Amino acid sequence: MRTILLSTVLAAAIAGTAFAQSAPPAPPPMKTFTSSAEVTALIAQAKAQLKPGQAMIGLPILSLAPYRAGLEYRAGNNPPSVHEKDAEMFYVIEGTGTLITGGKLVDEKRNNANNLGGSAIAGGTSQAIAKGDFIIVPENTAHQIMPTGGAPIVLMAFHAPRPAANWP
Repeated sequence: MRTILLSTVLAAAIAGTAFAQSAPPAPPPMKTFTSSAEVTALIAQAKAQLKPGQAMIGLPILSLAPYRAGLEYRAGNNPPSVHEKDAEMFYVIEGTGTLITGGKLVDEKRNNANNLGGSAIAGGTSQAIAKGDFIIVPENTAHQIMPTGGAPIVLMAFHAPRPAANWP
């Protein structure tokens, strides 16, 4: 009886270890409220963490799977991108910039399973953006945001996954 019990415990431990090693990463912890003071602290943190030559720092603001909102502190020009499964909404917290949307990615390459990147956008439309502006970029749309005026642009970026097929 003791041998059977020890064998069962050992088998369960091995199975548990194997499961733990193959389990997908946990989603970010749920955070459904962030105060303006916390956002101000995130901006200071991003500014302090930015390394010379680094174009952007991203930090989490809110998370409720599958949704996430992040702070993007953009001190330089990031390459353009296309999100194939997410629309993206931006709110300009601080600064000014230029938004380019539409057109085609130049030197298109796959960044990961759901996103494409490139070196520039050919044939896009430019729009000046500033503090207080809201932007929504539909899925499968090339977009790029570049700071202007010699200072970083700080954004809230909200990723909205494609709704289910039966969503009203």
